[in-house]
Amino acid sequence: MKLFIIKTGLLFLLCFVQPVYAVLQIEITKGSESALPIAIIPFEQEGLTVKPPADVADIIASDLQRSGKFSPVERDKLIARPQSVDKMNFKLWKVAEIDHVVIGQIKVITQKQFELQFRLVDIYKGEQVLGYRFMASDKTLRSVVHHISDLIYEQITGQKGAFDTRIAYITAERKVGAQPSYKLQVADTDGYNAQTILTSSQPIMSPSWSPDGSRIAYVSFENAKSEIYIQHLITQKREKIAAYKGINGAPVWSPDGRSLALTLSKGGNPDIYVMDLKTKKLTAVTRHWGIDTEPAWMPDSRELVFTSSRTGKPQLYRTPVNGGKKQRLTYEGRYNANAEVSPDGRSLVYVSGEGNVFKIAVMDLETGYVQQLTDGNLDESPSFAPNGSMILYATQAGGQGVLAAVSTDGRFKQRLVLSEGDVREPTWAPFKQ
Repeated sequence: MKLFIIKTGLLFLLCFVQPVYAVLQIEITKGSESALPIAIIPFEQEGLTVKPPADVADIIASDLQRSGKFSPVERDKLIARPQSVDKMNFKLWKVAEIDHVVIGQIKVITQKQFELQFRLVDIYKGEQVLGYRFMASDKTLRSVVHHISDLIYEQITGQKGAFDTRIAYITAERKVGAQPSYKLQVADTDGYNAQTILTSSQPIMSPSWSPDGSRIAYVSFENAKSEIYIQHLITQKREKIAAYKGINGAPVWSPDGRSLALTLSKGGNPDIYVMDLKTKKLTAVTRHWGIDTEPAWMPDSRELVFTSSRTGKPQLYRTPVNGGKKQRLTYEGRYNANAEVSPDGRSLVYVSGEGNVFKIAVMDLETGYVQQLTDGNLDESPSFAPNGSMILYATQAGGQGVLAAVSTDGRFKQRLVLSEGDVREPTWAPFKQ
């Protein structure tokens, strides 16, 4: 197969904001027995003897393992280390029951410029099935490698990879004798390249990505009340879009990018509204004596799922944006809330609780079948990966707020722990555009 050449001049856009040095550490807590075996050969280095800022093969192996669909061979257990396709002993790899092998080279052009090329070899077909060459700088190297992982993932599974995407989350640090420090942060999906978007001594809540990944909406209490802001990640400019009397909360971008669904109590009780982002016009979607909150969009931008206490306990409902008939979705359990719809619109992930125990559950919207995915006591804020393969959520571990991720079938789990402070309210960014 031909080795395709791609230049990567616009792969990253967050070099302007303040870096964070406490990275998220990832721990695999439950593996998948159906994971596919794959070998990632250490990349051969050419050019200058300068050591690249990252181990390319290690990043690819880590990415594929974190997906839950692959089981990379440990480096010290590789049966061979070929550097080209014509030196592959296909029979040897077949005996070892390895389905695919990744080989590649990294050429060091300068201390800050690199050329990467890789090839994916299908052992049972006995041929190369994928090959690309990329240029990268020291700042974009990890992003380029995540993109390589995406290409490998898609070639083998048929599903678009989501390694070269980002996550946003809130951190909270409380030290004796000092004011609390809240931060809105953005990082790669493996916890690297963390950046601080906003720091405040007052709570920050409910981050939500725009569909193009260029902006984040969130709730800030910096003025001693809840207010909703939209912040542009490149320019750092932000706009206050809701500061009405009472609650201003739970902003969520519509998939078409034209509107923002939010919760406002300016009319008395908390209700769901939709704001046209061009005109700032508000349209009430619900008007009820109960508490209506936590809107989530269907992919067509025509319907919303929301949490309501209109039957006495929090349950999930579905409604057209134009304010039509409300359809109740959840009946099992006394507490069902904080929903998000899968990218394909077929599933709904949410928090399901009984007593003081809260877990993440997923519902098939066509059949109504519900599966519990997690087994923690305080699991919350679920967010789908943009390819729908994983769900990111917040939980507790050792008395500390941490992030975790689970595959949509519940077979694979991982935990992301920050070395300092609590982490909460994660949200997965869309694919890069």
